[in-house]
Amino acid sequence: MTFEEILAISPYSLEKNEKYRLLTSRLTELTRLHRQNCPEYARILTSIGYNSDEILDYKQIPFLPVRLFKELSLRSVPKEDVVKTMTSSGTTGQAVSHIYLDKYTSSNQQKTMVKIVSEFIGSSRVPMIILDCPSVVKNRIMFSARGAGILGFSIFGSNKIYALDDSMKLNVEKISEFLEKYRGQKILLFGFTFMVWQHFYKELLRLKQDGITFDLSEGILIHGGGWKKLVNEAVSQGEFYSKLNEVCGIRKIHDYYGMVEQTGCIYMQCECGHLHASIFSDVITRRPIDFSECEVGEKGIIQVVSTIPESYPGHSLLTEDEGIILGEDDCACGRKGKYFKVVGRIENAEIRGCSDTYAAKFN
Repeated sequence: MTFEEILAISPYSLEKNEKYRLLTSRLTELTRLHRQNCPEYARILTSIGYNSDEILDYKQIPFLPVRLFKELSLRSVPKEDVVKTMTSSGTTGQAVSHIYLDKYTSSNQQKTMVKIVSEFIGSSRVPMIILDCPSVVKNRIMFSARGAGILGFSIFGSNKIYALDDSMKLNVEKISEFLEKYRGQKILLFGFTFMVWQHFYKELLRLKQDGITFDLSEGILIHGGGWKKLVNEAVSQGEFYSKLNEVCGIRKIHDYYGMVEQTGCIYMQCECGHLHASIFSDVITRRPIDFSECEVGEKGIIQVVSTIPESYPGHSLLTEDEGIILGEDDCACGRKGKYFKVVGRIENAEIRGCSDTYAAKFN
């Protein structure tokens, strides 16, 4: 199945059996493509005795540890076809992943994100406040995960401002003018979890105590990038949402789970508080002792698969996160597919989420 055919399907419309057939067909084809075009990936498959004739289910397709992209240059297209190189988040001294994108894969990442996010905020572009600083996206050739996230979500904004200056200070005057201009209209806000808390919520709280308030009751906030720092500060997801509501009236807040190694295939949080896999991707949880598949409700290491990557072998990856599959096809929000929650990082794994790597400097 081609990616164009998958794009024509509604993101949360397929039930389990239909989606399994789609993923098995597409991921088997991607494995063949990358084996043929990426010598390093071909050697990995040979070393483990991979036989495509024995693959009956996409869950049998070998996964690569996500850390491998920090150690090897994995590319399935000629070097001259690479139009963008994306790097993962990392604290000082950490190696970062390098993800090589050709024009086709980069375009499909954007198309996929539009299809997924539109299911949650609508298809019309709206005024947008980016809860970050403009300098993050200045290098358009070498994208960090943070910059890629901002640029990816920016396509949903009809008119955009950055809420913070390059010293990470809230630009109160600019936000005030923006909210006055779009009073009563739906506004999209995007930022990374810790930055939203540290530089937006805390400053709004201080301003409120001085009698200055912002009305974001018509706003929709999308945030992501890790909870580690806030959990360490004893800030739960429920408190994060309720405190933001108290300080600026915002009610619609969606977390998301994603990574630079599979950009585009993000897992959005629904109105019931669950992260959802679309038809473009899936989540499998595996037991650390033998990598067998966990049951629903059992904690395991998160494996993610994606139908997008053609310029690099990132279609089946084992992450360093732990999670729990909560169910499939029966979430109260009405969306089909698996829904799950992320529990945290595997013990002793590196900090790597955009939010958490930034937060590390506040220790």
